[in-house]
Amino acid sequence: IAAIILHLVLRYGCHTASATYQIPLLATLTLGGLPLLLDLLRKLFAREFGSDLLGGISIITSILMGEFLAGSIIVLMLSGGEALETYALRSASSVLAALAKRMPSVAHRKRDSEIIDVALDEVAVDDTLVIYPHEICPADGVVIEGRGVMDESYLTGEPFQIPKTSGSTVISGAINGESPLTIRITQRAADSRYAKIIEVMRDSESKRPLLRRLGDQLGAFYTPVALTIALLAWLISGDPVRFLAVLVIATPCPLLIGIPVAIIGSISLCARRAIIVKNAVVLEQMAECKTAIFDKTGTLTYGEPNLTEELIAPGFVRGDVLTLAASLERYSKHPLAGAILTAAKSDGLSLAEATEVSEPPGQGLVGTVSGRQVQITSRGQLAGLHVTGEDQLPPVAGGLECVIVIDHRYAAALQFRDAPRAESRSFVGHLGPKHHFTREMIVSGDRESQVRYLAEQVRIT
Repeated sequence: IAAIILHLVLRYGCHTASATYQIPLLATLTLGGLPLLLDLLRKLFAREFGSDLLGGISIITSILMGEFLAGSIIVLMLSGGEALETYALRSASSVLAALAKRMPSVAHRKRDSEIIDVALDEVAVDDTLVIYPHEICPADGVVIEGRGVMDESYLTGEPFQIPKTSGSTVISGAINGESPLTIRITQRAADSRYAKIIEVMRDSESKRPLLRRLGDQLGAFYTPVALTIALLAWLISGDPVRFLAVLVIATPCPLLIGIPVAIIGSISLCARRAIIVKNAVVLEQMAECKTAIFDKTGTLTYGEPNLTEELIAPGFVRGDVLTLAASLERYSKHPLAGAILTAAKSDGLSLAEATEVSEPPGQGLVGTVSGRQVQITSRGQLAGLHVTGEDQLPPVAGGLECVIVIDHRYAAALQFRDAPRAESRSFVGHLGPKHHFTREMIVSGDRESQVRYLAEQVRIT
């Protein structure tokens, strides 16, 4: 663009010699046109007759005939279209870069009582590492000291923070919670799960298929026709300029520029709606798709637990049980605490102060609320507590669960699920009538009972 403007200024504003005002155009044709022509030559040998082939022939013809301005404008259209397309396709590389940046470069190795920082590639199997609060786990391993939770959602897609204690497995890339953990390494960092994910992404990036544009398919037929007409114009008139004129006019400028602009517009529109397009090829393939396979967590669901069922034991009142449980959960960082507090807030319950709050190993969360002893535990831990009314515990159901014990009596079982997004059901339902999809499926690493429950909610069979 700058060279063309400079050419016009020198030619019409400064009235310089012909050789001078042609210099910017010659620079454009040399620096911008030569790489394009070499690329087009490679495509020609590969028998790829795209819409840009006609532009390449126009550039060569304009150079041979001394019509440098016409050639420079074709270079601008070709290079501009390719630059826009490259910009649009860069999203996959940015995702890969973001993944790589999350991985720590050092690990805290513990030997005897000393902790030293070492490079990640120096970490060996059976080394002991310390993971501080909020740090990313550098390699796969097993917890040998400490208790806490880890956020594995970046790797598994599942929305819950996973409790970790001695003997628990930890995976690289998971984010540690509030408590330090000491782990024994079972896989080198290069062989860990997180490294494998990055390797798969890098491999898919390098093998990304070429964008087979509609304009390229059209070019296979359009280019020979345009060349034939241009040759006829030259033969009939006897003037070679007619040949160039037809080629320049016939060069499909709207396709060369319009298609990359459409790709960028589509990717930008998707990004504003929280959809990341990693490969622009899918934008053209979408119209031919008949089967949709959805990830579950965070796609069809909100990716966070919600209190969906409150099974209250005889002799207890729902509002009282939820108030006592929420009052105690204010002091907990358990993944389900937030869901209980949200349910209490939506019911307009007033919470009380809790005292003597503790979390003894194997007993869950214990405290005193309004003079009553409250305990929030799991079904497995309840068996060892010898509470009254334990036989009233309901059968095991899908999803997550916690058990409420009040004054050493079984009071309630609270059940949680990852709730579907408000628009999931209508979206799935519109795919068939509006877009001719014939099959919708869910793929998930979650338990089958959880997935079947969601499938029923959004009408996926």
